Amino acid sequence: MSELKTKPNDQDVTEFLERVTSETKKKDSYVLLKLMEEVTGEPAKMWGPSIIGFGTHHYKYESGREGDWFLVGFSPRKASLSLYLMDCKEGWDPESLTRLGKCKTGKACLYINKLADVDMTVLRELIEESVKDIREAPQN
Repeated sequence: MSELKTKPNDQDVTEFLERVTSETKKKDSYVLLKLMEEVTGEPAKMWGPSIIGFGTHHYKYESGREGDWFLVGFSPRKASLSLYLMDCKEGWDPESLTRLGKCKTGKACLYINKLADVDMTVLRELIEESVKDIREAPQN
């Protein structure tokens, strides 16, 4: 079985964010940094070269594959802010995403162009729900 390439490292989160070229994405990233730290109670840590993660949890799939991953995280990508949350597409009430505002979803990602496009109260609720679901999931 292949080993997960994205792992926590000692790269400085602030130095990484200061290299973000879009001022809007940089400002939004600092807002997400504060929000995710508040929700998780965990400090930010770089995972791989471009993802900021908060906390950790161990997962194990029915296939036998297992590893460690962050509770929630984000990355200020060129196209959009990528938020890594549990069950973005399949586990959330579609009404929540409608209330959130302009976004796209993947299986475990929420893509937002800028935070001004979304309702921050709803975003916080979705992050809280994701963290709660992970923390309450049975450990294998």
